[in-house]
Amino acid sequence: MTAPDSTAVRTALWRALHVEIDPPPHVFADDLALRLAGPGEHWQDRDDMDPATAGRYRAGMVARARFVEDLVAAQAESGVGQYVILGAGLDTFAQRRPDLAARLRVFEIDRPGPQEWKRQRLAELGLGIPPWLRLVAVDFETGQSWPDRLAAEGFTPDEPAVVASTGVSMYLTKEANAQTLRRIAAFAPGSTLAMTFLLPPDLLDVSQRAGLQATAAKARAAGTPFVSTFSPEEAVAMARDAGFRDVTHVSSEELNERYFADRPDGLRIEPGEEFLVATTG
Repeated sequence: MTAPDSTAVRTALWRALHVEIDPPPHVFADDLALRLAGPGEHWQDRDDMDPATAGRYRAGMVARARFVEDLVAAQAESGVGQYVILGAGLDTFAQRRPDLAARLRVFEIDRPGPQEWKRQRLAELGLGIPPWLRLVAVDFETGQSWPDRLAAEGFTPDEPAVVASTGVSMYLTKEANAQTLRRIAAFAPGSTLAMTFLLPPDLLDVSQRAGLQATAAKARAAGTPFVSTFSPEEAVAMARDAGFRDVTHVSSEELNERYFADRPDGLRIEPGEEFLVATTG
């Protein structure tokens, strides 16, 4: 059993920090993230939790989580019954939103070690594995096929699904990202992918570039270096080449307008991570 990646823990703690220190209305109220991560008493003293420097990061984390859950809710209303989370980490949707999750089959895909850690942690917290959740362990290092493992856990290929891939693409090569898109594009018509990607540094201004470089340095130090960036045009073209019917780029500015407009605390996302939304034909 392996502890979750530092990036997964940090993402969960940023979601928790939003609830702890930012005034309502909360963009995304994850009341389980802190319990699941179990970081200890002084977790807010961590360098990456400093409110003065981490605001743009927690804003990005809560916005992307809210965006995906809004999408899942809309798709569920239209009859989609499957939700796949790639690189699930410490996602809490299945436990936190039983009102919505119980209408779906939720598949969390992650590496075996961290996933077993999460399974035990959920048991310790008395949350367990609800009947609508499938934990799909995939050992990518052995070349194991995640679509095959998904099908083995009850995923129905001829029914549409929502697929979320947030905070994953930057750790994969461009070819690996293209291959992932081709696999998802082969899902049943009416399936939707929501994927985040990092912008290249030359598309950011000087201050934004410095923030991205600092984040990249921390990722390298943690043993999980950033590998790929995409311009919006490149990401859209990659999805179209993979076979998706409709492809849209959702910018960080659009997310700011949707979730952070008129906030008196000034909490906003800084450009750097964007969304690609694509549907199958």
